[in-house]
Amino acid sequence: MYKINENYLKLPGSYLFSTIGKKVNEFTAANPEKKIIRLGIGDVTLPLAPAVIDRMHKAVDEMSSPETFKGYAPDLGYEFLREAIAVNDFKTRGVDIALDEIFISDGAKSDSGNIGDIFDIDNKIAVCDPVYPVYVDTNAMSGRTGEYLPELGKWSNVIYMPCTAETNFAPELPKERPDIIYLCFPNNPTGSTINKDELQKWVDYALKVGAVIIYDAAYEAYISEEDVPHTIYECEGAKACAIELRSFSKNAGFTGTRLGFTVIPKELKCGDVTLNSLWARRHGTKFNGAPYIIQAAGAAVYTEEGKKQTQEQIAYYMNNAKVIRDGLASAGYTVSGGVNAPYIWLKTPEKMTSWDFFDYLLQDANVVGTPGSGFGPSGEGYFRLTAFGSYENTVEAIERIKKL
Repeated sequence: MYKINENYLKLPGSYLFSTIGKKVNEFTAANPEKKIIRLGIGDVTLPLAPAVIDRMHKAVDEMSSPETFKGYAPDLGYEFLREAIAVNDFKTRGVDIALDEIFISDGAKSDSGNIGDIFDIDNKIAVCDPVYPVYVDTNAMSGRTGEYLPELGKWSNVIYMPCTAETNFAPELPKERPDIIYLCFPNNPTGSTINKDELQKWVDYALKVGAVIIYDAAYEAYISEEDVPHTIYECEGAKACAIELRSFSKNAGFTGTRLGFTVIPKELKCGDVTLNSLWARRHGTKFNGAPYIIQAAGAAVYTEEGKKQTQEQIAYYMNNAKVIRDGLASAGYTVSGGVNAPYIWLKTPEKMTSWDFFDYLLQDANVVGTPGSGFGPSGEGYFRLTAFGSYENTVEAIERIKKL
């Protein structure tokens, strides 16, 4: 008789955003006349930039001719895209990343879940709390997190690093030594950031204790403040202790077309074994590459036109963030985020729980957000709104909330 992976049975409920979707669908079915404004899931709403679409169309046409047709992509991704990444995302920041240290994928979510394949099951992870659920859930699926403790909302074998108002929603170095540290800056869900000196402390700590940092930089394009690093490799020694995850979803609108990449420097070693070689082996075995059409479109993001057009889209979303942040603050809410990230993190009023506030907004304002407790125990009493809606819907949503 075959056996299942019983670690899946330990997972509490369904994935956070699946639960939200179910609740919203039930409300919509019962109230078809209501106009629901969704500021919950971090999905973009603007169409792909014209330069990206033009290149995508050209790539489609190339697939119709024997001379320009493309089959399987190279394991690491097409060199034209990896070179554009190395030059624009890293060299411009004073960082040298080799082309064979860049692995093209179908998105940062996939990579953040799959990266655990190259690590032993006995590694202990440390996560920010609150945190993007994928980091913890995928480690739980692998059997790395111990048992779920529902009364605490925690896993028994995970080091939680509370990110609270007292710490400006940034984690402090853990007292217990971890093997793998997950960091995300600008942060999802809180929108918080740390400066280069603070990030250097994490790099120094990881080097000292022999830990590896999984650094999620999916929102780096939204950074507006000067002293906030765009890549962990701006820190001295980071190549020897850090893996960086990147995404085209939020900076260029590829949520529906799927494209991302992971950087693993060859300096990052476990004994004599490079993690780069392990990920290359995993990548070549379990992944057949992002489509040529999508990689060609991704390269267009780095053209002069592509940069200009995607920056205009980012500015549009960040204007939405300002509308949300200023509007909520004027209504008396305690808010943070929305400066270097498209997320606004607010304290729920009158000691309401996160899910009570979710139901309250849905029922009385017909606005959808994300309960903070869904990101971890320290998220209880907080709520996340995203800036990815249309400007008109964003303004209307905040007006509805202010009237409550």
